[in-house]
Amino acid sequence: MDLFVPTNVMSMGKKSYCLVITDDYTRFSWVYFLRRKDETAEILKSYILRVENQSNQKVKIISAPRTPQQNGVAERRNRTLIESARSMMADSKLPLTFWDEAVSTACYV
Repeated sequence: MDLFVPTNVMSMGKKSYCLVITDDYTRFSWVYFLRRKDETAEILKSYILRVENQSNQKVKIISAPRTPQQNGVAERRNRTLIESARSMMADSKLPLTFWDEAVSTACYV
């Protein structure tokens, strides 16, 4: 799990931050877009409830490393998403306000 700012430009939906949650076992990722950093706790709570309801099991641990060096999986996923989104944006010649759509598409692909 990691929170990052892909650009200094707000998206069309007035979002500035991107929260990426990656499952350690399957490496499946979910992307959430936020207006402010303080929305992270509420999104994380709803994510945990959804996962617990879908799997009928409890979430055992959420690891939150203190430094980027300890969070290699999340940092690599962020870099991959940002690079893919930038490539799509450059190829399509869309304005930077569509960065959230590009990151969402990169995560889906």
